[in-house]
Amino acid sequence: MKKNLMSVLILVLLIVNIVMTSIMMISVISTNGKTASLMNSISMAMNLELNGSGTEVSLADTQTHDLGSMTIALAFSQTVGEDGTVTTSTKQEYIVFNISVAMNKNHEDFAEYGETISNYNTQIGDVVTQVVSSYTSEECRAGFTGHIRDEILKAIQNMFKSEFIYRVNLNDIKYG
Repeated sequence: MKKNLMSVLILVLLIVNIVMTSIMMISVISTNGKTASLMNSISMAMNLELNGSGTEVSLADTQTHDLGSMTIALAFSQTVGEDGTVTTSTKQEYIVFNISVAMNKNHEDFAEYGETISNYNTQIGDVVTQVVSSYTSEECRAGFTGHIRDEILKAIQNMFKSEFIYRVNLNDIKYG
């Protein structure tokens, strides 16, 4: 009789365990669905793609133009003291980097600008300088290969009023 009662107790506990596990799985799945929905709406609001940003162009359809090394004076850093006063740094900081642009050879504007892109090096350099010089050293260290590079790309595309230049490559970045 004791064995039979013990078997019934184990069976009841097993059924309770299965029910509790099912309830927990249902709540986790619904929460996961809500989180995915929230992330989709945030990415749509920020106009981002889930697979990454930028235009997909094959390497065979890409031509790269090297603009060389650039040295740009950065904006002066500002710090806010505990009492609320703002102090501006007196030390001029610079950024040095190599820059190149990737062009889509299949774009309709490539025929117009692609072969003569070196004629526009001065204008492109001026656009890059205008964008980068508005940032401080701290801001460049935090986002130079991210949002600042994207801003440089948009400024160059606005200059040409075309998107045949689809990527900006930055390397050998040094601060001083």
